Amino acid sequence: MQFEYVMNITSKLRHPEKARKADNPSPRKPKWIRVKAPTSKAYGETLRLMREHGLNTVCEEAACPNIGECWSKKHATMMILGDICTRACAFCNVATGKPSGVDLLEPKNVGLSVAKLGLRHVVVTSVDRDDLADGGAAQFVATIHALRRNAPDTTVEVLTPDFRGKEGAVEAVVNAKPDVFNHNLETVPRLYQLIRPGARYVHSLKILKQAKQIDPQIFTKSGIMVGLGEKRDEILQVMDDLRIAHVDFMTIGQYLQPTPKHAGIDRFVTPDEFDQLKRIGLEKGFLHIAATPLTRSSYHADEDFSFLRSTRQQI
Repeated sequence: MQFEYVMNITSKLRHPEKARKADNPSPRKPKWIRVKAPTSKAYGETLRLMREHGLNTVCEEAACPNIGECWSKKHATMMILGDICTRACAFCNVATGKPSGVDLLEPKNVGLSVAKLGLRHVVVTSVDRDDLADGGAAQFVATIHALRRNAPDTTVEVLTPDFRGKEGAVEAVVNAKPDVFNHNLETVPRLYQLIRPGARYVHSLKILKQAKQIDPQIFTKSGIMVGLGEKRDEILQVMDDLRIAHVDFMTIGQYLQPTPKHAGIDRFVTPDEFDQLKRIGLEKGFLHIAATPLTRSSYHADEDFSFLRSTRQQI
């Protein structure tokens, strides 16, 4: 059985800012994009654990097509700082609006859940919280510390927002010593105004460079989506920019349109093209490149981290 994963939408409008926008028709997905429905027992156990501790996951909120596979392996990406984002990116399905206060018990609950799941590697991300003085950096720090206490054998990857220039935010998160610091560029510079209007390409690059300067031993990581109208030479320029910033690992995946109100799909990139991009990226000096139609920032993150670590040891 094949299906297209669809979020459970409540009666509350998730994207009020997009309500009056014209629909963008979505082309039929090719066979290499479709995934099987999640039915495994492990998937159900992961879902129960998330509900038990009142946790959010980007797997659900962003309508990730890999949720069935990942949750069946008890791998989930924890989303801290609530489930309401202060921005309205054209590609993202996370709800937009005014967030509630910060849950001070959230870091502990994340730590306990990861321990119960027995994860080797965990990814912690968040919504954008432009309403907070530090952009939410302190909650990242507290979550990393809670994970070290409750799941000391688990390696920790953070996927941070850009903190919109909040002074000291990047330093605080890096100094908390996650194993991987990830911040996604998402798309090529030319498309930022359309796809990621609340962010700036150069600023995101500076964050990745800054993380490496603070801790040269930390693994840095970034990713983009393709199929939004970018050109091949623009993708290669992003690769070069990331290497100048000494980024170790790049992810490239197909953009999938969450709703008709989101940015339209320009085209579906073929598996062969992804293979070519991976080869080029490795030639440019990345320690690792994950480039497939279904690649997402945290897809196979545990296996990718093991590969990164072993590759560095061989250099």
